Amino acid sequence: MALDEALLKRVSEWGRPILRFYGWSQPAATFGHLQRYAMVEKATHLRPLIRRPTGGGVVAHDADWTYSLTVPPGHEWHALTATESYHRIHSWIRDAFLNLQIKSNLAPDAFVSPGSIPIHPRVPGSCFVGYEKFDLLFQGRKIAGAAQRRNRSGLLIQGSIQPLPGMERGLWQESMLMAGSRLHGMEWQAWKPGDAEKVLADLLEKSVYSSESHQKKR
Repeated sequence: MALDEALLKRVSEWGRPILRFYGWSQPAATFGHLQRYAMVEKATHLRPLIRRPTGGGVVAHDADWTYSLTVPPGHEWHALTATESYHRIHSWIRDAFLNLQIKSNLAPDAFVSPGSIPIHPRVPGSCFVGYEKFDLLFQGRKIAGAAQRRNRSGLLIQGSIQPLPGMERGLWQESMLMAGSRLHGMEWQAWKPGDAEKVLADLLEKSVYSSESHQKKR
């Protein structure tokens, strides 16, 4: 979370989007920056609980694949509405799945499973209980969701993938690059955070994301 926020703060310096794939060293859960901690801690047994820099509901990171896309101001993605960027990122992922012979579709409307808690910024509804419009579905089940934050620094999209049995993470990541090139004309270059990004991420980790007061601020 700290590195994703550091990338958002620094992306204007590079003037081009950054696509980051990452995983989790232990089971954990993240939750939207507007959610109530007291309600979130009752919604999942997973610990630690980490408040994301983006919105959305509770996301369990015990078997998922995670990614982030950071876009600088002035880029066409930054000018999109939240609905448009949500549609675009999941169309991209849908195409990547299709490259792997997996046919998925975008949800035409929102749906909440009977008996579950509706998803709302102040309610800890799970991101994978039911689905929102333009979530990615496989046979009626949500397999990809995302949250975003847009400000003067840029646009940050954080996403979670629920892989299907037999899927290989490396192949999916390669397929994402291929689909990005085909759909959006992206030309990829390998990139690693520099010293400035590492220092900023380290500062955010210690002062924000490791802080109990930050997690429980609401």
